[in-house]
Amino acid sequence: MSAQRLLPVLRDAGADEAVRRTTGLLAAGCRVVELTTSTPRWAEAVARTAPLTDAHGRAALIGVGTVTTAAQAGAALDAGAAFLISPYPAREVRAVADRRGAVFVEGGFTPGEIASAVRSAGAAKVFPAHVGGPQFIRSLKAVLPEGLFIPTGGIRPAEIREWLDAGAAAVGIGSGLPDDPAELAAVFAALARPCCTGCAAVGRRG
Repeated sequence: MSAQRLLPVLRDAGADEAVRRTTGLLAAGCRVVELTTSTPRWAEAVARTAPLTDAHGRAALIGVGTVTTAAQAGAALDAGAAFLISPYPAREVRAVADRRGAVFVEGGFTPGEIASAVRSAGAAKVFPAHVGGPQFIRSLKAVLPEGLFIPTGGIRPAEIREWLDAGAAAVGIGSGLPDDPAELAAVFAALARPCCTGCAAVGRRG
């Protein structure tokens, strides 16, 4: 995630649309995509996209977000999800992830919630990010310098750089990405960087 720096978060009307959009993202140079449990037949979409490869022939990393129950966590992993993300602290999801050796990025908003997520997996989803703004990420980095923060919620594509400059490892974007394939590819090319130590830290448990 931290190598890609931009994490598309897809909330679609159904599995077919999710598969179509994910395929387009992979072709544009994206490798990591977050589908969500709010999409009807989301597990089907995960199963259909998990075996795909990106534009460079690397295995796609299809994760599932808005995972809040043990049942959802199990279904996501059974479908082939590469990682799980929750919008807020979710102990039962963490338990499933620990038991199955899966990567889980737990969500939080207060410093205590975020610190707990970082202690567990090295990373935390900061949600809803727009409430605190980039300055909130700077404050978190001051007390949790090794934490990998993925702010999500209310962030526009034009603001990505500001959040990265504030210390975000990656930025979750749910809407506003261009539909044109060339424009989309340019977005990922401009943000991508070589895989780094932080990227490895997120994947240690996977």
